[in-house]
Amino acid sequence: MAKSLKVLLIVEACNPDGASVPLVGYRLYDSLFQQAEVTLVTHGRNRKSLQKRHPDRDIIYLDESNFSRRYYRLAAWLSCFKGRVIWPLRQALTYPIYGEFNQQIYSRFAGAIAQGTYDIVHAMTPVMPRYPVKVSRVCGEDSPSKTPFILGPVNGGIPFPKGFSDIAKREFAGLNFLRVVGRFLIPDYRATYQRAAAILSGSAYTTQLITDLFDLPPHKVKLFHENGLEPSFLAASTGDEKGNVDDAIVGLKLLFVGRLVPYKGADMLIDAIAQIPAPIRNQLHLTIVGDGAERIPLEQQVQARSLTSQVTFTGWIPQEKTLYYYQKADVFCFPSVREFGGAVVLEAMGNGLPCIVVNYGGIGEYTTDKTGFKIPPISREFVVRQLSKHIAELSVNPALRADMSQAARHQAQQYAWPVRADAIIDIYQQSIAAREPANSPRLAGVKF
Repeated sequence: MAKSLKVLLIVEACNPDGASVPLVGYRLYDSLFQQAEVTLVTHGRNRKSLQKRHPDRDIIYLDESNFSRRYYRLAAWLSCFKGRVIWPLRQALTYPIYGEFNQQIYSRFAGAIAQGTYDIVHAMTPVMPRYPVKVSRVCGEDSPSKTPFILGPVNGGIPFPKGFSDIAKREFAGLNFLRVVGRFLIPDYRATYQRAAAILSGSAYTTQLITDLFDLPPHKVKLFHENGLEPSFLAASTGDEKGNVDDAIVGLKLLFVGRLVPYKGADMLIDAIAQIPAPIRNQLHLTIVGDGAERIPLEQQVQARSLTSQVTFTGWIPQEKTLYYYQKADVFCFPSVREFGGAVVLEAMGNGLPCIVVNYGGIGEYTTDKTGFKIPPISREFVVRQLSKHIAELSVNPALRADMSQAARHQAQQYAWPVRADAIIDIYQQSIAAREPANSPRLAGVKF
């Protein structure tokens, strides 16, 4: 049985009360815990939330030093400009904090791994493909224990589309050269990938990137979108729940969920609505769920386009409460031009929403011709025109909406967290089988 598998799971960012990567880390961990004997190693910052949720689980917390706490405050200050985070600089400056965590894991667990205490060592976060894992030194077929090391899901590295250089500049993409510098300066960076028995890659772009960058055999890198769905986000796939949601808005209800930052493209969506002919436009309503530095400019844009009766801003909403907005919407519009995970698209699909997205990064891989529309990122003007066209088409064609809704719900089922965990368990078992003799006790219960 898979539950007999002993897994050392390294999830630096693992928090049930977090969002984005920390929440993904937690969901994957919690799903795997149901199927395997998991020892979780995570950062001390997650202690309060995890102990409240799981007081009896085998979780090991590694606390940062006083120096790291002080250094983080300095790095956070240095990487802000006019109230906005310069993410390429923030990630580069805060690497030493991860380096401390990485060294703590090695000091504490290298001996136990070498002795064969665990069947699998899996480093799950950070998701970005720029972090080495030092304990990989004592894993692999050349180690005494032959313990397989699994890395990922890793995702990212994708540049901005050529037609969106203005957004790239606003997002400080010119500093992305720091990634390349890190490949040469960070110890174990390349070796971590080469030692891994399997690498989970969160997008087709990242799959090709790391395969080429580290000269890896293609079979070692496995496409595995990191996001998944909670059962509550799939509950609307069995009936006509949308008709049961109390909602005063009439007409076609459009939805955008995400941070209000330049690359998410909410401004393009507003312009697209403004371009739709009045007879159709007057029957539309867009709800923008989220907050960020661009909120005031977006509100001003809505006023300038005379769309105040067609657009509503909710501000920031806790992730679990966004379900209400998915359930009352008809179409999900998410024209982000540089998206890696794009969990909001899966959440929308789970609630039966046809999705209109930009075909770039992970979100273009979730959406198919049967579940929505994918727009090539040729230019801002092109995306705006195509958004207008597809919104108008869905507005006047309820049969098409119904077909796409059903297809979206069906496709979303494969992203339920238990299904995601099953896929990882299969990779664990295959990795063990590839490194053990046929009569090894470690293979007991392994499925073939």
